[in-house]
Amino acid sequence: MKPEEIEKLSFKIIDEEAGPHHFSPEEWQIVRRMIHTSADFEYMHSVRFHPEAIGAGLKAISRGKTIVTDTQMAMAGIGKKKLKNLGVNLKCFINDPKVSDIAEQSGETRAKTAVDAALTILEDGIYVVGNAPTALLRLIELVKINKARPALIIGLPVGFVNAAESKAALMEMNYPFISNVGRKGGSNVAASVVNALVKMAV
Repeated sequence: MKPEEIEKLSFKIIDEEAGPHHFSPEEWQIVRRMIHTSADFEYMHSVRFHPEAIGAGLKAISRGKTIVTDTQMAMAGIGKKKLKNLGVNLKCFINDPKVSDIAEQSGETRAKTAVDAALTILEDGIYVVGNAPTALLRLIELVKINKARPALIIGLPVGFVNAAESKAALMEMNYPFISNVGRKGGSNVAASVVNALVKMAV
């Protein structure tokens, strides 16, 4: 089978096994791609959308705003060709030498420090967190004091320490987000959300 045939069949299987659901057609485009990436139907029950999230994300992409990821892995999972055609820049500061130096001097994580490094290019863009709760918590802190104004926050950190808690904090805010309840997530799942948005934007 060709890759596009495999993907088409995969989505057909997902739609059949998922059955009836409460998601809008746009939300389902995202959730089914998350399931496609993870083979985990639990996302049908754990994913949460702010009412303005999809519209904000599509607007940012269509206007060519920057997408920032917390890890190289998340960035690697996002399709570059369509973003390039839309004039969207994709950035990750986690391996920036300046970020490493500041993090070492301050005793903070690189992921948290990388959020500060992204502020100058983040206005009306999208911040994608698939791994580091410290990045999400820092971003929430900056949004609350109006120092960070991304159009959309995709918050899907995975793990046992502060992953669920950071997502809960995100979902408590009245701010455009796509997230999920619990420990599950990951860079690949976060990237799949971006890919779904890009596909819709195209």
